[in-house]
Amino acid sequence: MAIEVVSASTMTSDLTQHIARCVGGDRWVVSWLPGRTLSGQQAVTAMTIASTVNGRTPTEAEWTMLDSMALELGLTAREALGMVASEDRDIRQAPRPRRRMLE
Repeated sequence: MAIEVVSASTMTSDLTQHIARCVGGDRWVVSWLPGRTLSGQQAVTAMTIASTVNGRTPTEAEWTMLDSMALELGLTAREALGMVASEDRDIRQAPRPRRRMLE
């Protein structure tokens, strides 16, 4: 699992489509937490949660870790997983921009 910071303004992961974007200073927004602004550390935590889950049911050992990470975001692990899954559907169903042919 790798979370990559691109140009100090975007966090991505090779295990999830979710992203985090810097909105100035140490304030970040994460795709599965719309309407919330997080610190950089909280954004890393949110991206780690999304990467760990990645559309599957967590193992017994992962639940404890996820509960601890979700608590940092003011959530339970089950709430976080529900939000990740809900936003995953939105990301996958969002229409892709069409390329326009210039003539």
